[in-house]
Amino acid sequence: MPADPVAKWEEFLRSRYWDDLLELADSYPDERSLKIRFSDIDKFDPDFAEELMENPEQSLEAARAAMLELDLPMDVYMDRAHVRIAELPRHFKTRELRSDHIGKLLAIDGLVRTATEVRPKIVSAAFQCQRCGFTFFKEQTGNKLEDQNLKCMNKACDRGGPFKLMLAQSKFVDAQKIRVQESPEELRGGQQPQTLDVELEDDLAGKIFPGDRVIVNGVLKSYQRSTPQQGKSTYFDLFHKGISVEMKDQEFEEIDISQEDEEMILEMSRDPQIYENIRMSIAPSIYGYEDVKEALGLQLVSGFEKNLPDGARIRGDIHILLVGDPGIAKSQLLRYMIKISPRGIYTSGKSSTSAGLTATAVKDELGDGRWTIEAGALVLADKGIAAIDEMDKMNNEDKSALHEAMEQQTISVAKAGVMATLKSRCSLLAAANPKLGR
Repeated sequence: MPADPVAKWEEFLRSRYWDDLLELADSYPDERSLKIRFSDIDKFDPDFAEELMENPEQSLEAARAAMLELDLPMDVYMDRAHVRIAELPRHFKTRELRSDHIGKLLAIDGLVRTATEVRPKIVSAAFQCQRCGFTFFKEQTGNKLEDQNLKCMNKACDRGGPFKLMLAQSKFVDAQKIRVQESPEELRGGQQPQTLDVELEDDLAGKIFPGDRVIVNGVLKSYQRSTPQQGKSTYFDLFHKGISVEMKDQEFEEIDISQEDEEMILEMSRDPQIYENIRMSIAPSIYGYEDVKEALGLQLVSGFEKNLPDGARIRGDIHILLVGDPGIAKSQLLRYMIKISPRGIYTSGKSSTSAGLTATAVKDELGDGRWTIEAGALVLADKGIAAIDEMDKMNNEDKSALHEAMEQQTISVAKAGVMATLKSRCSLLAAANPKLGR
């Protein structure tokens, strides 16, 4: 840590982000975040950037103090403004997190599986001593209200209570919890996706929805497990304290196309046998099915989405249903398509319900007992391919739940008092056996 980290941050903000600070001050308090690219800090002082990665909470606190001390040309006090660090160099999967990462600044890539409602969270609790009437404040840093072992701040009293929580004088902030799951395309065969809970506060809350693909930059933290029967455990669970969120909106952006790849693609596009090559490259171990393989190749590419002047939208994704006798490699074709698609979800209709395919409202510890929306397979396959095998085994009610997702490419949920519209912009590839056999 520099001898005076606040002065170091002041120097950095003046030299690199002065115009951004002026824009923030002009739009404050509607806008309360100053987004800073980590690469700019690294160019300014590599040691200072490394200190930010190793001790993020102290460094970010110094950054907020520096922002408040800067003499801006307008009369505004941005005490609710935040410094948001983005584009971090360290990106981790949930399964890669270890105890050495606790307390460090890092980025988590993944898919939002569940998101709670936005609710106020107390960050500075006001307590009134019932003996002398003195009111003092206690910072709240955890998820449980810290109201035990308090002592009156009035030196003339200096007693241990009783105290009354004064809600009107306490400070609140908007808060939301999300559960981020590893992206399906990043998993190896047989691996099950792992999840990590993320806490978002203030202007970050309410902007993330189930199905969104995000990069959450923040500080990795832990909390101790405990049960009423066994008490406190020696094991700890991890959670991520988000300080900024980057949306991964571009389709198939995980693919890194090099200059050599681009030249090869252009060369292949000029080949008159391009359709034949596409057919031969899809499940080459399965003989025949030229027409089916050509259709699957076109589904991988799909068409263009059209947005009409009146606001109507025409999907560009292609849906395919393969119908045939058992044992003719329908399931193998589905699995191969999921394997070569940069983003895909495979599920079996026999074991899938409408809630598992679309979305459902669940009540778990993430929402502290409240109902939250959990995304299903079609939402998780947004901008990819969703494969449903054994579709003939599905109930008619479950099949009807697919209609909105297939045509409108949205999923509307209204359950347990929770209403939401999720995106399911995916191509549906399904396989079924004919009714009554051949």
